[in-house]
Amino acid sequence: MEYLKVIAFTHHHIDLKSLGKLVICDQSLDSRLKNVQAELPVSEIFYVGTCNRVEFVFLTKEKTDKEFVTKFLTVLDMGLPPEFMERFLDNVTVYENEEAFNHLLRTSCSLESLVVGEKEILAQIRKAYESCRDAGFTGDYMRMIMDRVVKTAKEVYTHTNISKNPVSVVSLAYRKLKELNMCGNSRILIIGAGETNQNIAKYLNKHKYSNFSIFNRTFSKAEVLAEELGGKAYPLAALEDFNEGFDVIITCTGSTEAIITEAIYAKLLNGDQGKKVIVDLAIPNDVLPSVIHNNPVHYIEVESLKEVARKNIQERYNELVHAEEIISNNITEFFSVLKQRRIELAMQEVPRKIKEIKNTAINGVFADEISQMDEASREVLERVMNYMEKKYISVPMVMAKEILVNQP
Repeated sequence: MEYLKVIAFTHHHIDLKSLGKLVICDQSLDSRLKNVQAELPVSEIFYVGTCNRVEFVFLTKEKTDKEFVTKFLTVLDMGLPPEFMERFLDNVTVYENEEAFNHLLRTSCSLESLVVGEKEILAQIRKAYESCRDAGFTGDYMRMIMDRVVKTAKEVYTHTNISKNPVSVVSLAYRKLKELNMCGNSRILIIGAGETNQNIAKYLNKHKYSNFSIFNRTFSKAEVLAEELGGKAYPLAALEDFNEGFDVIITCTGSTEAIITEAIYAKLLNGDQGKKVIVDLAIPNDVLPSVIHNNPVHYIEVESLKEVARKNIQERYNELVHAEEIISNNITEFFSVLKQRRIELAMQEVPRKIKEIKNTAINGVFADEISQMDEASREVLERVMNYMEKKYISVPMVMAKEILVNQP
């Protein structure tokens, strides 16, 4: 546990628009993490980017002080202007060792979320970890960490009411939409076919909205969502030529640049002067600020939902206490699991060494004597040696685990 570190930039200390400057797109993530591992003593690492946090979870023996974080951000090569670099350094939260593990568990259970009780964060962390795992950035230690993260979150969601009547960013956005009294045949453009847009689209579809046009960089994903909603699918590149009009835009992509520029918005309007609705749940925002300032728009974004989310935390205080107890118990349990795993790794050469000794005895030291034995005697000897081999492997392993686990 002594090498686990987390560098976190979250909605608690940084406004969401600034936070967007730290978001890493999928296309450049591998190269940026490779830079980190090439330039810094970081053995395992994964990146988490959501609508209200950017975090790096990693293993290093180095102390993660301001000098380390500065070098970390520099090596990431995000192209941050000096004023933003200073702002992030002044508002970063660094967790080390057990505190880092506790933070990771709290985050997965949504206790650190903008909206406490939303389950999306666990799926987001798992997906982030699995992506980095598949790319070779994590190993056995982080696997154990994530196994415990998932176990703890499932226990919290199962044994507390923290997610009862769940309130998520998506459901809050839907409530805002509902307040605008849109009609059922409103023309809805959905930009991005990821989990957030899938969820809000399902809310709308459930409440009898049916006129959907879905745009996505990966066209096949747009097709899947369009089929589910009974809408039309388009590649993202077709957005600027879309001229069928709209009443609502719902956008949430992983782009680090704005998708809706003034030029594209003007083409989408196609001369329409009516007031439109834009739901922008992306971080950084998919819509340029000038589009909002220069056009009649009902604008809904993550930042505007924060006050409603704060009230949600107060309503769930008792469940937070119960969740904290579950987290504490899992941390205690994990220390025993971690000790056992260390024994397993330390003794993983034992079986091979014992097999070598057995083969040397049979084929070398006692080869002549064994060759003079009859077949039945050799079979008995083989069974005895196989039995002894298993015991010589298992007994020391069990004893070592018991000794280590029972140490204070």
